[in-house]
Amino acid sequence: MSAWNAWRRKYSSEDLAKAFELLNFVGLQDFANQRADSLSGGQRQRVGIARAVMQDPYILLADEPTSSLDPKTAVEIMELMETFAEQKNIPVLVNIHDVNLAKRFAKRIIGMCNGKVHYDGSPEGITEEDLKIIYGGESWLD
Repeated sequence: MSAWNAWRRKYSSEDLAKAFELLNFVGLQDFANQRADSLSGGQRQRVGIARAVMQDPYILLADEPTSSLDPKTAVEIMELMETFAEQKNIPVLVNIHDVNLAKRFAKRIIGMCNGKVHYDGSPEGITEEDLKIIYGGESWLD
């Protein structure tokens, strides 16, 4: 849609139907008439994911999607992205520093150190030694 039509709020009935479907899918159907800036952090993340999926992307890029969320909501956001990936056949690339979440949800982990790939493989294959190299030290492991 053109920026002019978006600014004027001239949305097609198909776009409106899809937006409401996505709001329902992310569990925010009861908040459809609220501004996004009045929502909680987890709700805002859900809105962001719905907005991204609304664009019919070829790939969904997520930069630290769980960084400011409590552990329960973080898992819910990761599950939501996983569901979109499976149901809508959208690959998801996530930059995340929460190792446990990465191991739980990723099909493949790429760990970098000093601008170079140190690890590229399955979540099951990454070791504590790899993590020490990637994150520099071991005090954070405990």
